[in-house]
Amino acid sequence: MCIRLDDKAVQIAIGLHLGIVTEGSHGLSCRLGPGRYARHAGLNDLIWRGLTQAGIHSVKEPQGMLRSDGKKPDGLTLIPWRSVRCMTWDVTVADTVALSNLATTSARKGGAAELAEARKEAKYTQLMQSHALCPIGL
Repeated sequence: MCIRLDDKAVQIAIGLHLGIVTEGSHGLSCRLGPGRYARHAGLNDLIWRGLTQAGIHSVKEPQGMLRSDGKKPDGLTLIPWRSVRCMTWDVTVADTVALSNLATTSARKGGAAELAEARKEAKYTQLMQSHALCPIGL
């Protein structure tokens, strides 16, 4: 089996291997990266399909749940989940070698995901008063 990588993929792999964090990991966390939206949509779809297979009716990108800045959670269960509240979820994938995560990820496994989940909880503090929040950080 032969694996072929384009020039950019090789450049990123070498940068990561050599520890060139500022340049080598840019492709993993760049907000303009072409694969970023597709990965997020794929994870959100995976969660939604899992809930559906478990018989839990839910919707992706629920309408009417916008925050003041226009952001909304990735999904919502249509039946009460906990304490007679529907559950919302929001997915994020943390870049473990981003400068903002290095101190945490070098100290413990899963540190970047934990930070991402904490940021989601802070982001949806107001929504947590009426819904159960399930932040999903990877």
